[in-house]
Amino acid sequence: MSMPARQANGLTRYTKGAIILHWLVALGIIILIVIGLVMDHLQLNPMRLFQLYQLHKSIGITVMFLIVLRIIWRITHKPPELPASVPPFDRLIAHLAQLGLYGLQIFMPLTGWAMVSVSVLGIPTVLYGTVHWPDLPVLATLPNKAPVEAALKVAHHWGGWILTALILVHAAAALFHHYVLRDNVLRQMLPAFGRKATQQGD
Repeated sequence: MSMPARQANGLTRYTKGAIILHWLVALGIIILIVIGLVMDHLQLNPMRLFQLYQLHKSIGITVMFLIVLRIIWRITHKPPELPASVPPFDRLIAHLAQLGLYGLQIFMPLTGWAMVSVSVLGIPTVLYGTVHWPDLPVLATLPNKAPVEAALKVAHHWGGWILTALILVHAAAALFHHYVLRDNVLRQMLPAFGRKATQQGD
């Protein structure tokens, strides 16, 4: 397992790979949430709605691959430790929140893929209008798809809201560390633009 990257001024940082994957996944999830809200709450013409669904699925599959890469990177590259001033209970809460985020980041694309696979409409998924993405074989051949699709829609819907809530809590905690506790928790994950740093294991 690689050691976390260290900046020249002694600040222990995440590796470049971890930082890039973190912000790419974060950007992708924010876009997915916005598109999901638009699809659910705005009255759109059928063609525009179809285009948004295809874009949502395309970005969702892309984020799914990025999340897999991020988990592999996390397993093989040791992250920086929390500051020693963080109490044990707060460390536990942070750890559980992080597990929840990772779990939901896997749960959401899988339920979305499953929902598309079992859809009674049978609309094919074409990633970015170019790559035909397959349905999950077992779900695509179910004789009675409607109740399974309905259950998956509920799971995907509420999973999205729970993920949004966890992201807001995660962001609020990072800002609390930065502006109130004034430690380096947020800076560990920020890109080091214009700063000369020695990186290890990135």
